[in-house]
Amino acid sequence: MAYGVFLAIAIILGDGLYNFAKVLGSTGIALYGQLKNKESRAVLPLATTDGASQEATSFDDQPFCNAYGCGLTDWSLASTYGKLAIFVIGAWAGKSQGGVLAGLAACGVMMNIVSTASDLMQDFKTGYLTLASPRSMFVSQVIGTAMGCVIAPCVFWIFYSAFPDLGQQGSEYPAPYAVVYRNLAILGVEWFGSLPKHCLALCYALFAAAVLVNVARDTAPKKWARFIPIPMAIAIPFYIAQPFAIDMCVGSLILFIWETRDKAKADAFGPAVASGLICGEGIWSVPKSILALAKMNPPICMKFLSRRTNLKVHDFLATLSR
Repeated sequence: MAYGVFLAIAIILGDGLYNFAKVLGSTGIALYGQLKNKESRAVLPLATTDGASQEATSFDDQPFCNAYGCGLTDWSLASTYGKLAIFVIGAWAGKSQGGVLAGLAACGVMMNIVSTASDLMQDFKTGYLTLASPRSMFVSQVIGTAMGCVIAPCVFWIFYSAFPDLGQQGSEYPAPYAVVYRNLAILGVEWFGSLPKHCLALCYALFAAAVLVNVARDTAPKKWARFIPIPMAIAIPFYIAQPFAIDMCVGSLILFIWETRDKAKADAFGPAVASGLICGEGIWSVPKSILALAKMNPPICMKFLSRRTNLKVHDFLATLSR
């Protein structure tokens, strides 16, 4: 388990820091371009000097806001800022002064602040594309944040009441991110003294591999880049295990088949379909918790076992039926 967690952390850090540098570079280049071409940026060249027509770039194809990294790349760096806060605050506080708790607390505060700002940026982008009022978007964000301060603790209380083993390994909700961030905090306080044998060398290798894979995705032609895996998607199944990997694999396969049959509709409706599936699965967690509170068990149970385990279960059931 220790190897899996720290190897996943190495991949996540490699992927996150690469995208962090990419966002900073994109933001700097965009700001420089705005300042340099301030007078001519409102002009859209629709024709060249020799009269040949030239296609104008659609606003939907450009990054929406050049002043913010999230608007440029649609990538939220909240988790990256949180990990950096863990290392900085944890190392500063030290092991004897509760550096693990201090790092985790700083990570939580940092991630909530950055995530809220990132969500607001995305809302402004959506509002711009749908011609909504920026003031309405901001007020809605404030109301939603206030509601979240009340609803989120209530939802957590429902989960905690329905599943007393919440967060424990092997339970229905093992909270894998808690394990990852706790190990990050330990790593930030103790550095590399507590790592298993050869774990640090493997972490270096996977960190470099995550960076190289991202470089390959950004430099390869678009028709080939979509076949290069995303390091973050590779790392998450290390500690979330099979369910997430199976969901992502099935969803990617459906999207791939859809794109081969009708790419225009797949590009237009793919995010909406994915959002509906994610929303449906999330909403089902609430009635599931209510059923668990009522101590109700499902009428049937389906499991996938290995051949050897399945034979053992079959033989055991056969002895019961005699």
